[in-house]
Amino acid sequence: MIYVVIAFLWVSICLYLITGGADFGAGIIELFSRKSYRDKTKSIMLKSIAPIWEANHMWLIIAIVILFVGFPTIYTTVSTYLHIPLVLMLVGIIARGTAFTFRNYDAVHDSWQKLYTQIFYYSSLLTPFFLGMIAASTISGSIDTDAKDFLGLYIFSWLNWFGVCVGLFTVALCAYLASLFSLHQARFSDDVLPIMIRKTRQTAFYVIVTGIFVFVSAYFSHIPLLQWIFSKALGIIAITLATISLLFTNDAIKKSNFLLARILGGFQIIMILVAATYQHNPDIILFANGGSLSLFDESAAPKTIAALGWALLLGSIFILPFLFYLLFSFGEKGK
Repeated sequence: MIYVVIAFLWVSICLYLITGGADFGAGIIELFSRKSYRDKTKSIMLKSIAPIWEANHMWLIIAIVILFVGFPTIYTTVSTYLHIPLVLMLVGIIARGTAFTFRNYDAVHDSWQKLYTQIFYYSSLLTPFFLGMIAASTISGSIDTDAKDFLGLYIFSWLNWFGVCVGLFTVALCAYLASLFSLHQARFSDDVLPIMIRKTRQTAFYVIVTGIFVFVSAYFSHIPLLQWIFSKALGIIAITLATISLLFTNDAIKKSNFLLARILGGFQIIMILVAATYQHNPDIILFANGGSLSLFDESAAPKTIAALGWALLLGSIFILPFLFYLLFSFGEKGK
């Protein structure tokens, strides 16, 4: 049953990166849109994230619950040494959702709308940035449990060049996903579709550039990222498939096959996650002193894992069909 729990953890993280990434990216795309067509971008983004803007956080909650119940030592370590970026990320999620609601559904539209909009923009930008920094901290070996001062224990564990570059890479991925997912809705508007196609290609370029920054920062930070990814066949295959799928995505956009473009975008995220995590699996946290925390070694009691596994399996029977129905309903509404 431990494999079932780990599989659900991995899938939850992956789906949160895809759906949550598209959600956060909507605010990023709107923030960096020209004022001349920002209203059009806003309208398309609202429609494209409608099925996921609330439901996506379900996957984050599931991942947290799995860690809390099934891997308490790992949960405690992350929430202790990375509590600052975690709090900032959670504040960003709350601020973004609140600002989005008041911006669009407030009974009185006044000068406060400008404040709500700014909060929505910058929380959309900073939340995935801190999410990327947290992810970078777990694999970079920057968490120093032997440090004697506050900075060493709770700041430099995540605030470093590699973490910043992974944060920027995560932001670029979110913007790319949002622009890619918006094409399905933008196809109904001849004047907006070219704008969103241009945004998709621009953000794909930013993903490539920030991805290069990640490898460069890893090299200078003495993190063997290149070795992790390219020392075994699976890593090479994953990166190759992610790169090739970019070409197929561009072809799908040219042929106006926007549903295929969405699928390929999600596939690229999966391949990136596989390449980044498989090498040191099942170790989920790498420490500065060379130690690590393994999903197998730090799991809860077998009975707890069994109960958690069955709860996840039974829960998926109810959650997944309704999630697909939600996506289908909004897709039909978009027609």
